[in-house]
Amino acid sequence: MHLPKKGLRALGIAESFAGRSRSVLAGVVMRKDLRIDGFTSGRVTVGGMDATDTVLQMIHDLDRRDINVVLLSGCVIAWFNVIDVRRIAEETGIPVICVTYEESDGLLDDLRYHFPDDEDRIQAYLQLGEREPVDLGGNRTIYLRAAGIGYPDAARFCRDFTLEGKIPEPLRVARLLAREVFSGRGGQ
Repeated sequence: MHLPKKGLRALGIAESFAGRSRSVLAGVVMRKDLRIDGFTSGRVTVGGMDATDTVLQMIHDLDRRDINVVLLSGCVIAWFNVIDVRRIAEETGIPVICVTYEESDGLLDDLRYHFPDDEDRIQAYLQLGEREPVDLGGNRTIYLRAAGIGYPDAARFCRDFTLEGKIPEPLRVARLLAREVFSGRGGQ
């Protein structure tokens, strides 16, 4: 992947979660020059373990060979629905960068409390590994997990796609779209 290329494309995927039984995922394909040239959506079960399959289906539904990176807004969504970033990278051949925005001690204690007998979910979370901080400048830090791409390139990719604040543009737009779809105004 040639990171300076302006036609580089990211698929940003974010959710809108409001405590119901299903959560909406929206995906936005955005070029490095910030042109949007694709959308996709999916739904995941709140408290389920179907997020990885849903993300894979969203990528499959787009049927594009020009996506260079998948950006995820969080690896644990919809009330502890864990996304397997390595599986996505392996099955699609596309690097995956999972972005979070706050420093934390992690979710292991919460997972063990809410799902004490769900060893598969706990192992899925542990396999995500540790997050790496990325300084965006201007006293802004994000945290990354990545598969299929090294952390220096993942950090550069996120810096290149972040205009202001801490949210890379494909994820910011995907989050807006997910909220619109979830609200019912988006043609649901």
